[in-house]
Amino acid sequence: MTTQLDIKDFGAIGDGIEKDTFAIQQAINQGAEQGVTVFISKGIYLVGALFLKEGSKLKFEKGATLLGSTDISDYPEINTRVAGVEMLWPAAILNAISANNVEISGEGLIDGQGQHWWDIYCGADKNSGLRVDYDKKGLRWIADYLVKRPRSCLIYEAENIKISDLTFERAGFWNLQITYANNVLVRKVKIGDNHGPSTDGIDIDSSTNVRVTECEASCGDDCIVIKSGRDGDGHRVGRISENIEVDNCKIKSGYGITLGSEVSGGIRGVHIHDIEFENSDCGFRMKSSKERGGFIEDVIVENLHMKNVQFPFSWIMDWHNSYNRKLFENIEQLPTMWQAVALQIPEDMQMTKVRNISISNVNATLDSDYALPARAFDLVAFPEKPMENIRFSQCNIEAKEFGRIVAVNGLQFNDVTVSVAEENNYSNDTFDNQ
Repeated sequence: MTTQLDIKDFGAIGDGIEKDTFAIQQAINQGAEQGVTVFISKGIYLVGALFLKEGSKLKFEKGATLLGSTDISDYPEINTRVAGVEMLWPAAILNAISANNVEISGEGLIDGQGQHWWDIYCGADKNSGLRVDYDKKGLRWIADYLVKRPRSCLIYEAENIKISDLTFERAGFWNLQITYANNVLVRKVKIGDNHGPSTDGIDIDSSTNVRVTECEASCGDDCIVIKSGRDGDGHRVGRISENIEVDNCKIKSGYGITLGSEVSGGIRGVHIHDIEFENSDCGFRMKSSKERGGFIEDVIVENLHMKNVQFPFSWIMDWHNSYNRKLFENIEQLPTMWQAVALQIPEDMQMTKVRNISISNVNATLDSDYALPARAFDLVAFPEKPMENIRFSQCNIEAKEFGRIVAVNGLQFNDVTVSVAEENNYSNDTFDNQ
């Protein structure tokens, strides 16, 4: 009895020139029907969107690469969620949509050919591209949604998913997005060479019972991030992210491990532990905006080792106004996608509530020749809705500046040592407003 199907037996070439999408999809379809593994043997397979099926098992041989096409027409638009808002958007390179009991494994690579997509968005000089046109019109808030770029892997409305040993590089947009999913294990995944805009590493979005363990991330944005919907659309959907564990991971660049900024559905029951950060912009980060609403609560963070991290604890509840403040007059006259992004929640439900956050056993150090900013704390909420019950214990933090603590009730420091070299540099208040 056949135990696996090799994609080359279905006509896949693997030369990185001829598109192999159809051949690989045929193998996926048959593998799911027969209940056997689909084997991606060594080669470079140029592909558009691929769709896994119920029970799919996809195994990469070491040296096997899925190379994402740079033709946007190779990614059909699907009903999905992008940055916290439901809309039509291109499918990912590899998709598991309403497909349960899926396994993706092996030391292969998904290469999104990100430079092509990054140049469209912001130009090779990172100061041109379509983003500049929107910025000039005061439309920063909609730009990320209008400049469509494929994600590398999307898990959507799915249960019982395992992803292991895979490497992601050069994503056009987010690398691995896990949305509306339950019971997901991501283990020994590596994410690197992602220096473009919005190249998040692993996004856990309105999902439950997710564990990310033994992973390594180097990204141009948030490395491992938990989300639950943006503003009015996120409130409409109303799906929480809950029971999430992130452990034994290495963060090498990017904005660290983040909760937010899309938190309108709420985030609860997060355990982050045994993490190494080196030369990253942030360590443990939480971000939201006044319009977001929602909550972040019952979070335990412990055993963090940080070396040359600019912002070990950046928790800003009114982050990046130009991205979050939507400028429009008549919402009903906007295009459908714009309306979805612009939708607000009731004013009395705005501002994110942060409570019951426990941080323990943290060691953050700087090399003697470290030249970048280093701010120990940015704990900034609203007086109308302060953070509550925040506890730091057994922490040793070396920084250039102390930072800010605003609107925090019940802040406890127990056995916390902070070494600060200079006064606050207030330009660091908005370090990530890009």
